[in-house]
Amino acid sequence: MENESTQTSFLADASPSSRNDEEEEQISTWIAKGDRFKVIETEEEQRLLPVKEDSAQDKDDQSPIEEVALTVPTTDDPSLPVMTFRMWVLGILSCVVLSFLNQFFWYRTEPLTITAISAQIAVLPLGQLMAATITRKKFFAGRRWEFSLNPGPFNMKEHVLITIFANSGAGSVYAIHIVSAVKIFYKKKLDFFVAFLVVMTTQILGFGWAGIFRKYLVEPAAMWWPANLVQVSLFRALHEEEERPKGGLTRNQFFIIALTCSFAYYVLPGYLFPMVTSLSWICWIFPKSVLAQQLGSGLYGLGIGCLGIDWSTISSYLGSPLATPWFAVANVGIGFVLVMYVITPLAYWFNLYDAKTFPIFSEDLFTSKGQEYNISLIINSNFHLDLKAYEKYGPIHLSTFFAITYGVGFAALTATVVHVSLFHGKEIWQLSLSAFRDEKVDVHTRLMRKYKQVPESWFQVILIVNVAFTIFTCEYYNDQLQLPWWGVLLACGIAIFFTVPIGIITATTNQTPGLNIITEYIIGYMYPGRPVASICFKVYGFISMSQALTFLQDFKLGHYMKVPPRAMFHAQMVGTVVAGIVYLITAWWLIYSIPNICDTDLLSSDSPWTCPRDRVFYDASVIWGLIGPRRIFGSLGEYEAINWFFLAGAIAPAIVWMLHKAYPDKEWIRLINMPVLIGATGMMPPATAVNYTSWVLMGFIFNFVIYRYKKDWWQRHNYVLSAGLDAGLAFMAVLLYLCLELEDITLNWWGENLDGCTLASCPTAKGIIVEGCPVFS
Repeated sequence: MENESTQTSFLADASPSSRNDEEEEQISTWIAKGDRFKVIETEEEQRLLPVKEDSAQDKDDQSPIEEVALTVPTTDDPSLPVMTFRMWVLGILSCVVLSFLNQFFWYRTEPLTITAISAQIAVLPLGQLMAATITRKKFFAGRRWEFSLNPGPFNMKEHVLITIFANSGAGSVYAIHIVSAVKIFYKKKLDFFVAFLVVMTTQILGFGWAGIFRKYLVEPAAMWWPANLVQVSLFRALHEEEERPKGGLTRNQFFIIALTCSFAYYVLPGYLFPMVTSLSWICWIFPKSVLAQQLGSGLYGLGIGCLGIDWSTISSYLGSPLATPWFAVANVGIGFVLVMYVITPLAYWFNLYDAKTFPIFSEDLFTSKGQEYNISLIINSNFHLDLKAYEKYGPIHLSTFFAITYGVGFAALTATVVHVSLFHGKEIWQLSLSAFRDEKVDVHTRLMRKYKQVPESWFQVILIVNVAFTIFTCEYYNDQLQLPWWGVLLACGIAIFFTVPIGIITATTNQTPGLNIITEYIIGYMYPGRPVASICFKVYGFISMSQALTFLQDFKLGHYMKVPPRAMFHAQMVGTVVAGIVYLITAWWLIYSIPNICDTDLLSSDSPWTCPRDRVFYDASVIWGLIGPRRIFGSLGEYEAINWFFLAGAIAPAIVWMLHKAYPDKEWIRLINMPVLIGATGMMPPATAVNYTSWVLMGFIFNFVIYRYKKDWWQRHNYVLSAGLDAGLAFMAVLLYLCLELEDITLNWWGENLDGCTLASCPTAKGIIVEGCPVFS
């Protein structure tokens, strides 16, 4: 029961001398009892309120998640204006700029992601400038449509909505992969208007069920979305005034120092000394040994002992390790070690699936002789598989690591369903029942219920209209997209089914198991030989769920910052549409303006336009769409045994659950998260070993060592440091490109060699001839 202690308040001037005797007596009583009190200021008055440190109400007003309780404020001012002129201008501007920059860097060898934090910082002085200079005149005064271009000081809630726009630009538009695969790799027809329809429908589709699942993934305190705490910390550092602690720094000062240092340092990995991206020292000691370079290469091998002293290496694929709780970092680290340092070496050196004929780590497709597979030889004029040509040319072969990562993806999928059913099934059922009755909620949900909510009917209408429009697009332009109407409905069904279980994993660990493999597997069996149908089904099934999670994460950010839900809805919708348009136009421009983009055979060796992520997407379209899983992972394929990973993934979380029930006092058992542990290497490829080793090390230092032994420092600075590192790197990366790369000003010395492991990708089977590699006999 909440404490019903007296909420005494009285008017008081700032000056102690002007208080009356009653006020002074009350203050003296509070001080004598050891109570704290606070000053509440408005334009009309100033109030002193008692603050009870140990009251039941204070305890109820804290999140049960310690990281949230240490970071997120439990206060709100509903009077702050949010849907302002400057919010719309700066929000759309930041969305456009981030969309352009992120798509621009997407095709590069090290695809830099410029996060919303960069815009979050950049718009603050612009917002304050607009507040200081734009007229405060009220238009249509006294009428229903009264408004002002400048309602007062630039506030935190406006800033949050601008950041929601920026989040739309910072998140990739996955449907651009379809454009890249069809136009660049397959060199087939795809009209701009058709591409536009695919981008828009995939981006908005997930919004429909995101709103429906808010009850499960936003309102519960246990769904805390760790990544949001970085932005919450930065908002508070930028807007809240605080006294500088003796011998220390304010959060704002610390952020500026972190940003400056990150900005200055990135000139080394970004231009002067790229080798620090992957310091693979074993390759330096054994420059002529294939085995040593396979073991030591951070980019093309197992990465033993390698380290990247570069924030882009650390955070580019797995996100910021500072924003990921330690138990999740530990699960990722254990999963990485098992796959990379146990399963892969054993499979390779026992020559499983002729592993030694191919590189130990590669996402490419090969012939039985270890040469790269020429996909164009097995496609007919109708853009379908030419079976006679395929049988003549021979089956596709994968590197053993690539095959294992598919198996790991199978296991992670079933592990997610079983884990959530066992560990969270009861909670999901209770939340379903609570929709029909009032339940006790945490302080943030209680504060948000003061605002007018977004009706579920809005989301239902968006879902129905968008599904109908998607079916029309795929049927009317079937000659280019190949996907039939039933494929759209099936893809939506899969995405809706997996949104809650995968959302729970993401909201509690900051790691997201992939859904792309199961969508490829299903459509590959049901509709083989049609690569564009496969990738469209994959995008509608996978990215609609991913977009739903993005919307839900933004909802949670607004939840923490007490932004009215309807304002969030409008910002998300407009930001999503704007981002999709800018991403597509930028990609279209790059495809037609950069000669031989993504073609590593025709590009120069130092060209940055190698498109690693699009190449993986294209390879997957060949494996699952063109050839089909039956000829690779099924009865007609070489890798049929990989399907046993489905069963292994289902069993693993059941074992953990039984151990937890047998030993309920062992808290560490419950922290074993099998979907995260098994799916740890889900980003590999294109992520490499050095991305993981560096990420896990940073996560250990900050979220275990510092969190445990220097919690005060961690509370004040951890998330602010993450924001500063992101922002400094992004600003310097853009500056280097504009000032040096556009002018083709390059350096030529040994520090330019990213890895120094030129033999790491060589096969070791006898008699296999590959250019640049020794031949074993």
